[in-house]
Amino acid sequence: MNNITADLLIIGAGSGGLVLASGAAQLGANVVLVEGDKMGGDCLNYGCVPSKALLAAANRAYQINSSDKFGIRTKIFDFDYAEVMAYVHKKIATIAPHDSQERFEKMGVNVIRHYAKFKDNKTVIAGRNEIMARRTVIATGSRAKIPTIQGLDTVKYLTNETLFDLRKAPHHLAILGGGPIGVEIAQAHARLGIKTTLIEINRILQSYDTRFVDPVAKSLIDDGVCILENTSVNRVEQDRANIKLYLNSGKTLLVSDLLVAAGRMPNIDKLSLSQTSIKYNERGVQVNKNLRTTSRSVYAIGDVVAGSNFTHTASYHAGIVLKQILLGLPSKLRTNHIPQVTYSDPEIASVGIGYDAAVKRFGHKVERLCVSLKTNDRAITDSKTQGFIEIVTKGRKLVGCTIISTNAGELITFWAFIIARKLKISDINSVIPPYPTIGEVNKRVVSEYYGRKVFGSKLLKLYISIIQKYF
Repeated sequence: MNNITADLLIIGAGSGGLVLASGAAQLGANVVLVEGDKMGGDCLNYGCVPSKALLAAANRAYQINSSDKFGIRTKIFDFDYAEVMAYVHKKIATIAPHDSQERFEKMGVNVIRHYAKFKDNKTVIAGRNEIMARRTVIATGSRAKIPTIQGLDTVKYLTNETLFDLRKAPHHLAILGGGPIGVEIAQAHARLGIKTTLIEINRILQSYDTRFVDPVAKSLIDDGVCILENTSVNRVEQDRANIKLYLNSGKTLLVSDLLVAAGRMPNIDKLSLSQTSIKYNERGVQVNKNLRTTSRSVYAIGDVVAGSNFTHTASYHAGIVLKQILLGLPSKLRTNHIPQVTYSDPEIASVGIGYDAAVKRFGHKVERLCVSLKTNDRAITDSKTQGFIEIVTKGRKLVGCTIISTNAGELITFWAFIIARKLKISDINSVIPPYPTIGEVNKRVVSEYYGRKVFGSKLLKLYISIIQKYF
């Protein structure tokens, strides 16, 4: 057994682990990084990067097929699914060097390519290495949660880890789960002309209010996605080259491929956490506001932490832990300024809390203001008027924002900054957006806020009448 000591041991080379390893190494710490799977984790290899590359290809097909409204008449009659997936993997390969073992070893990080398991609170085994570190950070991420369905284990179903290895286009793709992953993959395949069915036990994108989901649902249906809500699969069986799904409605569905996208589960099963005092459950490792586990020397970041399922959240977590363990600075977790985006078309982006949640928390001291993209000149010229922005305020403070737009993910950062810096609505009023841009909608909704205050004020109107009369 090879004995290794370190200042910092990071288990998992996904988004959070890599950000933490890079920062710690550049600050001079002795860092050991353990990864049993691919460098870059789920985001690079199976998640964010390949799914967005697939969406880019699908959206290009959509633009071509919907160009008639611009006076351009052309149609796609064929596409090569293998070449689309080759494009996806080319983009993964382009980004991969940034997350590579070689890059981190050049920084001075000791990278060990084995799965890690705890021997006790202070000792971790990885292959033939026994590692003792002053601080250990669990950053093992998450994977697709496989539901208990009769016969599912007898068919060759897909997850996000295997979908992008396909080279033959599905004849009929069924997607089990109507969350962000399911919705994005469904729309991408439908826009490539593939018959697609989206099955959801409740309603799609149920974390959002139906007002925000309706434009997305309409777009999915227009693209050809068959949405089955309030539908569950009772049984699955192989039917020659196809897969037969038995639905709770009594109907059956015969498909060529089945993608399981019914939620996520933390990667903790290989860690032997039972050998430690670290508390965990089926949702992930339990941490406090400092991201410290119930073992004082061990922290956890990213998807492995209950309720944290975004790449940018993992990077944020890494910064919090870095400040504490290397710089000795107090740093606590906040969540109200972390945005989330569903990359459908239109996209749904949000930060903070919605109106109903704000009313429950603050009472009726909250207001909401909504501006449609139909009033935005750039949205009109680009034929992208489907959507709107809604902000929720308490007094002069912003507590939440939701945007439905083709590029909502690009717009939400502005509002995340406002909440993060605890700025007032008046602080935004001096911002002058360029014309014509979709971003003008941000200023427009602020103008609506002041319009209510100013134009509805009887006292102000009286003051103006006096000024006009005597000056």
